[in-house]
Amino acid sequence: MTTLHPGQAPATTAVRRTPRGIATVRSIAPHVFRAVLELLLVLAMFEFYRYGRLLSRGETGAAYAHALRVHHLEHNLHLPSEATLQALVPSDTLLHAANIYYFSVHFPAMIAFLVWGYLFRPREQYHWARNLVALLTGSALVVHVAYPLAPPRMFPQWGFIDTMSTFGPNAYAGTSGALANQFAAMPSLHIGWAALIAYVIHRTGPRWLAWIATAHLAITILVVVVTANHYWLDGVVALALLGLAILVLPPPRPRLPEPAPGVLHLPHEDR
Repeated sequence: MTTLHPGQAPATTAVRRTPRGIATVRSIAPHVFRAVLELLLVLAMFEFYRYGRLLSRGETGAAYAHALRVHHLEHNLHLPSEATLQALVPSDTLLHAANIYYFSVHFPAMIAFLVWGYLFRPREQYHWARNLVALLTGSALVVHVAYPLAPPRMFPQWGFIDTMSTFGPNAYAGTSGALANQFAAMPSLHIGWAALIAYVIHRTGPRWLAWIATAHLAITILVVVVTANHYWLDGVVALALLGLAILVLPPPRPRLPEPAPGVLHLPHEDR
């Protein structure tokens, strides 16, 4: 025990304070780390899909044979002719705009959707949506490899126009086009992703954004058909895969509000 003499001030214990900058770094470091891991995970998923779909790139004979079967099946099902719908587009400018939409919106829309979910939605909702994207994309990749399919634009004898090579821009021209798999038409992941985005935002997002997502889905369906990149059945299969993915990964249940203090909450109470 320390004895104080008359007139002596008590000794003070020095308190070490962490500099404000270091404290700030320590507080945000876990969030940055999680964001970087999430970014790497999403990039790995996209790269796996991009390279995996190349496995059926050389299956020309099978792709053309499958296209003949799909064309005949749509005829037997009395589905509207994609070539007739394409011919109804009144101007080349609209077809050029459709090519731009097909080429430029697909991936950016998905990236924007994932960023929105990560930043503005509850964590469990984002993880569910991200896993749903991964499951849909993986199942689509399996179908791409197992069932290579030549798109309608490769069949001018059926009345189709290859709008990308005719009006531009052409996603399959140049070096990048030589490395692309043009036989990955079944299913249409353009429609699958757009439908997934609309479904998730209708469940968890604001109404105005849900309407934008719905418009994106409707435009995407129209664009993939009038550009002759997909058959109707490509979209049907994509929607079926999405439905199966939702069955495997159902949406998380909303959190129940905490009961008020002093109120006994009986979840199975008869009313």
